[in-house]
Amino acid sequence: MPFFRYPLSMNFKLVALAPRVIIRDANGVEQLFLSQRVLKLKEDVRIYNNSQKEREVFKLRADRIIDFSATYHFLEADTERKLGSVKRKGMRSLWRATYYSDDANGQQTHHIKEDNAWTKVGDALFSEIPVVGMFSGYVFNPSYTTYRGTDRNDESQPIMRLHKTPSFFESTYVIDLVNPNVPEDEELRVLLALFMVVQLERRRG
Repeated sequence: MPFFRYPLSMNFKLVALAPRVIIRDANGVEQLFLSQRVLKLKEDVRIYNNSQKEREVFKLRADRIIDFSATYHFLEADTERKLGSVKRKGMRSLWRATYYSDDANGQQTHHIKEDNAWTKVGDALFSEIPVVGMFSGYVFNPSYTTYRGTDRNDESQPIMRLHKTPSFFESTYVIDLVNPNVPEDEELRVLLALFMVVQLERRRG
């Protein structure tokens, strides 16, 4: 049984100093709140049970100072128990955003791929055009699919799909559950990986 009612929506203001993301379920009910800590040399995202920050539930933390190849670990907030991690796939991501996700033991279990590489190219070119580039958020909206398995070319077992919706002064991403039979622990790890992907890819479109 899935944790949430899908699809989930992630909404945050583009002009905010640090991302403050409200996550709502299919009924529009607030489920989680993401807050990125500012003035940190390492990416440090805290996840709370609501926007009032009543209880911190997870941490997403980089293993090094901001770096293209950093690994982002998922931790339980109260015990700091490792749940897994996600890492961008180096040079491959310059063409098509690609991430690898590991379990708590460091074994790769999933890969996340941008569905259309030309969206990234078009967004990069379009955003450089004076004035017109301000509207790239309406034109180029990337999507990413999480697949089970270690082979980056294996697309036979999709688990979740993340896509950006057209927007201007704010940014909204939607997460759909493709495989409703995914175990809860796997669902949680994939969600945390996608939350971090949004943090890293949010300035696009």
